[in-house]
Amino acid sequence: MTSTEEILAHLDEAQRLAAQHTNGPAMIIAGAGSGKTRVLTYRLAYLIAEKRADPFQLLALTFTNKAAREMKNRIEALIGSEGKNITLGTFHSVFLKILKVEGHQIGYDNQFTVYDDDDSLSLVKSILKERNIDDKKYKPRPVRNYISGAKNKLVGTEQYANQYAIDDFTKKVSEVYTIYQNRLKLANSMDFDDLLCNTALLFKDFPTVLAKYQKRYRFLMIDEYQDTNHVQYVITKQLAEQNKNICVVGDDAQSIYSFRGATIENILNFEKDYPDRQLYKLEQNYRSTTTIVGAANNIIANNKHQIPKELYTKNEEGEPIRVMMGQNEQEEAFKVIDTIREVKVYHNFYNKNIVILYRTNAQSRIFEDGLRRASIPYKIFGGLSFYKRKEIKDIVAYLRLTTNPQDEEALKRIINYPTRGIGDTTMAKLITYAAQYQVGLWQSLRNAREILPRNASSIHQFVQLIQSFQDYALKATAAETVSYIAKTTGILKELHLDNSIEGLSRYENVQELINAAQEFCDNPVQEDKSLSAFLSEIALFTDQDQQIENDDYISLMTLHAAKGLEFKVVFLVGLEENLFPSYFSVQDRQGLEEERRLFYVGITRAEKLLTISFAKNRYRNGFLEPAEPSRFLSEINDEFLRIPPTVLEYLPQKAGAVKYTRSLSGTYLKTQNQEIQFIQREPLPNKKLIKIPKSTISNTVENFNETPLIEGVRVEHHQFGIGTILSVEGKNPDLRLQIDFASKGKKTILLKYATLRILN
Repeated sequence: MTSTEEILAHLDEAQRLAAQHTNGPAMIIAGAGSGKTRVLTYRLAYLIAEKRADPFQLLALTFTNKAAREMKNRIEALIGSEGKNITLGTFHSVFLKILKVEGHQIGYDNQFTVYDDDDSLSLVKSILKERNIDDKKYKPRPVRNYISGAKNKLVGTEQYANQYAIDDFTKKVSEVYTIYQNRLKLANSMDFDDLLCNTALLFKDFPTVLAKYQKRYRFLMIDEYQDTNHVQYVITKQLAEQNKNICVVGDDAQSIYSFRGATIENILNFEKDYPDRQLYKLEQNYRSTTTIVGAANNIIANNKHQIPKELYTKNEEGEPIRVMMGQNEQEEAFKVIDTIREVKVYHNFYNKNIVILYRTNAQSRIFEDGLRRASIPYKIFGGLSFYKRKEIKDIVAYLRLTTNPQDEEALKRIINYPTRGIGDTTMAKLITYAAQYQVGLWQSLRNAREILPRNASSIHQFVQLIQSFQDYALKATAAETVSYIAKTTGILKELHLDNSIEGLSRYENVQELINAAQEFCDNPVQEDKSLSAFLSEIALFTDQDQQIENDDYISLMTLHAAKGLEFKVVFLVGLEENLFPSYFSVQDRQGLEEERRLFYVGITRAEKLLTISFAKNRYRNGFLEPAEPSRFLSEINDEFLRIPPTVLEYLPQKAGAVKYTRSLSGTYLKTQNQEIQFIQREPLPNKKLIKIPKSTISNTVENFNETPLIEGVRVEHHQFGIGTILSVEGKNPDLRLQIDFASKGKKTILLKYATLRILN
């Protein structure tokens, strides 16, 4: 076992003081990148090494199995096999074990089963059906979400009926909630929420059981305390009541999960529950550059409700934070991908060192498209790839069936979605008929009056619906058709009425598909704007054969999914008002401050380089609309930013920010005190320089990749694909490039009419 001296030797002064606290309540405020997990681990090891506690008396609660495994491995590396005796796991896993032992106290057989989210939702659907409750008006998922919210606030069925059932919807929720809980009990089952609620009720109603676990777990540690909800707060307070040896670790500046029920007041009010608590602040950041840490401090200082702290770092100053603007989201994505190429070449970074962070899942689509076209491997985290999401696949199935009614898989997917009374039994008979007479399934539908006279009406209506889509598509563009089908099928309306977080995300995704079709049609070089052409375009992005066989990929994820991670290079995209901060979060201080904490989390994921981008215009509901830069940009001090002149003009509040221009040989920086610094750029190897008129080279960084247009440079053309420059001829404005394209051969193009992307 590692000695106490060896354990403490690995900690800085602030970490050491926190790890050595062993008696009474303690709160450790751990700033981003300050070694939170290290302190948690070493504190547990210290308690055992100093004989302050037996490993069996230690309980450490986390939010993810990954965090629990990481801590277990670290502890065992420090103290050996004794570390296995610590109770360390997620809230749900730890209290499930307790309920398996004590469940009989509250009327459950100890062999009870646990319903996952799908089981839970299925039960709600069954109850609605059995009670003849209109599931169009009272949608299963929102009903399920209301029940979950009540449980997480420890509101039982009777209390809900008496205090919360105040309108038609909540009264119906109350009715379903009561039946739902009875059915769970009859099935000897609990859902995930019950694992916490029933533990709290168990401890409340059976003091001897509570005393048993208070005696066993003399020391309680809670990770990410800012993310706890009400029921988690109640349970931990119950367990700590006897010994008061509770240590919570977290960062109020990273509380970003209120939509899941997290309550920031738990960490802000910790002192009220434990007046004698000791406070430890971990403020040294070991992750990021001085510039990034300074910007993070600027941002979070604008929040009113917080525990005061000031991050600092002894790391290098690092490069200023780049700010980029695209005329629209397509150009924003182009510039981000162009900058990815640049930082990989000039900083020797791999794809796996880079992440693109966005506020909503729907934003991933434009970056997915761009990365695929650039042949840069990527992976979506925290959500499915855009074109694999259910709501997108549903709409696309309608589009496919419109262009090709013989598409059997598309037909089977959406024939009864939205619900139109064509169930499994009906489908089985239609499929049997098609197989018997060797015809397609679509033909079976057309013969429905012969096969299923009772169901013929609903089937005939579906056939007519698809035929109406076919007629519409013949005279409309792809964008118009996609929008028309999304609305006419009722899918868009159904998703809009689902006011859950998941429902809102799905609605935004369908809107993003409409935007994709509009962008396709707005492309001036796209001659065929039909639905069929659009489907051919997006089919390239759903090819299952393209598998990433290594781990060197660009990561794409929402800001919420990025919490706890770190990358050498971070791109924070879509920094626009009503997108980030979200329109739904700027109506009150509480919502705005959580959005600001989310921005803070995004900034502090970066180790070396940070780029912030926004679009001047963005497609919304199929229309290109002006966008306003996020208010958060104005909260970062000018000294930390590097902004091209063209973007400075759009950010008048940033008139003092670092200005810069580029030439073929280097970068000129003009700082706030007007000093000019020149950074020479290393020449690209094996390139023969072609003389180009100076007026043809941009002297701003509107396009971050300023690789000269010379012989041997690889480029991507909007129509001809990837090629290599053979020569550059002529004078501005009639500069001509001869390019050898892999798929189209040699072409001579006028630069002023071409859309080129430089690949090296």
